[in-house]
Amino acid sequence: MPHDIFGTRIIAAPMAGGTSTPAFVTAVYNAGGLGFLAAGYKSVDAMQAEVRSTRAAGARFGMNVFVPDPAQLPPSAEVRAQLEDYRARLRADALRYGVEVPPLRLDDDDHWQGKIDALLADPVELVSFAFGLPGSEVVRALQRSGSAVLATVTTVDEALEAAGQGVDALVVQHACAGGHSAAFQPGTAAHESRGADRGPGTTAELLARVRAAVGLPLLAAGGVMDRAGLEEVLAAGAQAAQLGTAFLRTHESGARQLHKDALASPRFTQTRLTRAFTGRSARALVNEFVRDHPDAPESYPAVHHLTAPLRAAAAAAGDAERLNLWAGTGWQRARTGSVSEVMAGLLD
Repeated sequence: MPHDIFGTRIIAAPMAGGTSTPAFVTAVYNAGGLGFLAAGYKSVDAMQAEVRSTRAAGARFGMNVFVPDPAQLPPSAEVRAQLEDYRARLRADALRYGVEVPPLRLDDDDHWQGKIDALLADPVELVSFAFGLPGSEVVRALQRSGSAVLATVTTVDEALEAAGQGVDALVVQHACAGGHSAAFQPGTAAHESRGADRGPGTTAELLARVRAAVGLPLLAAGGVMDRAGLEEVLAAGAQAAQLGTAFLRTHESGARQLHKDALASPRFTQTRLTRAFTGRSARALVNEFVRDHPDAPESYPAVHHLTAPLRAAAAAAGDAERLNLWAGTGWQRARTGSVSEVMAGLLD
């Protein structure tokens, strides 16, 4: 059995866009879990400020970083043409709120090098990566600085590639997880999906296959909403489970109230993997925007920048039909209340 580097059975997923705040991560730690801050969509200074704030609160925590896709920086001429077509189609949505669809932005690597440099200069205990692998040199540098390195994978082949870079542990994400898929190898179902694909089997089954292929500590991500789900993935070989949707409606979650309310609304009856909001497959509640844009191009983060003003305007207008309502397939079991109350239901 690999050494337990987590110290708890419950990890709060890094939820970018404002959900995983220092206060939320601290609440998870105080309740017996371990939370990850999310560096995605933030400047280097903002990431560092959250590190300082969480440290000042005395919490254990990790930091999650998005890996940029060199194939998208910049995208090919074919993809650029698809983006221009999508931009034109989005104008009808923009007219609803009196906003403009912005020009294409094709050079955003989410401040990749600056964030790596900052984490090397001021190390945190755990650093996880999503949307790709950081490369062996980055892995070794972070480890030398004192950080344990985690990679997020969605298949056995991705797990083997990550293990080959020398990471310390893997987050095994099933397609039923809410929010963005971490798939990074071309041809992976969730990497290319435009429909409601859940991927093969269950989270526990995927985890068991990865466990048979690599000898690293594993976190199970996707569909864990209660104690029974937790016990299932632990029995399959996980050291802990990484939960996101289960925490979205908590008081301490930084998710918009509109998002929290949508998770409990009878208006929304299913989730789907969609590229409509960001250009990368992500599981969301099916609303009008998801239904209206089933053929969004695979181009992240270019699509994210195109839709950002529309999403902000929808949020300001209280319009859940055109907001990215990330949710895993177990969203109907998400409960309101404090983080400590949700944690008690999982750990007692």
